[in-house]
Amino acid sequence: MVPLLLILILSCFIGASQGLQVGFYANTCPNAESIVRRVVSEAAASEQNAPPVLLRLHFHDCFVNGCDGSILIATGLETDEKGAFGHQGVQGFEIIERAKAQLEATCPGIVSCADIVALAARDAVFLTNGPLYEVPTGRRDGLVSNKSLADNMPDITDSIDTLKTKFSEKGLSEKDLVLLSSAHTIGTTACFFMTNRLYEFTAGGGSDPSINPGFLSELKGTCPQNGNVNTRLPMDRGSGQTFDNQILQNIRSGFAVLETDARLYEDAATKNVVDSYFGFFRPFLGPSFEADFAEAMVKMGEIGVLTGSEGEIRRVCSAFN
Repeated sequence: MVPLLLILILSCFIGASQGLQVGFYANTCPNAESIVRRVVSEAAASEQNAPPVLLRLHFHDCFVNGCDGSILIATGLETDEKGAFGHQGVQGFEIIERAKAQLEATCPGIVSCADIVALAARDAVFLTNGPLYEVPTGRRDGLVSNKSLADNMPDITDSIDTLKTKFSEKGLSEKDLVLLSSAHTIGTTACFFMTNRLYEFTAGGGSDPSINPGFLSELKGTCPQNGNVNTRLPMDRGSGQTFDNQILQNIRSGFAVLETDARLYEDAATKNVVDSYFGFFRPFLGPSFEADFAEAMVKMGEIGVLTGSEGEIRRVCSAFN
């Protein structure tokens, strides 16, 4: 469990930003955060994959047109952002809708879907033994949802330079890139996303040489060529259900499952960030992985937010008012 001191430290560096404020609903809907937490906890109790699903949903929402709940819209139109190629496999929509329904029953028209997504991601991290941190709220829901806006989502085959550029365009640093990629410490991926890395990485059908040889045979055993592409495997070898920095140790040792994670150790800047969380004196003098991850999440949650009179507060998350 996260020490109380860490929770207090995390509370200190997080304040009002871009119109967002910790405790935004304290007067208008005082039980808002506890309602979201309860819904997320219930979902996690019945579905082991719920926490990583909600964490991924927040990332995908924020990286397209800002953290405005645009990914939740489901009008049935072909243009809905939800149907973008870059959002393949994104789930958790029904959990957000359950939380929204309970909030509407308690304090109608007050809590935005965009805030529910951000709060649910925070609770998902905590439920998997990650840090408990404060989430500034006050986001409003966007009025646009178009899959063409998702064309520049980070992709599993992006080079490290491309990843750094895509994150920089969102106001995120190389350190943020490493920390947000560390969200892969929980959850699974499908063999579909491994095919290129295992069998088509080099001319003539070779594998990614950065993969530890022993791990390569393990991956091929799970994802054989021409096998079932829907077979799933943990993104964090050996610790796929617990939030910790094992994902970074795996990256250092050639045990990264995802290609983009492996690339983090082939660039001087991102490699230095990864290494900063290890070493003999790290527990006493080095940076806190948990605190830094929380700070990166809060920073990501501020991308392109709508506040004040902008946007709207949806009655249901899947449709504009």
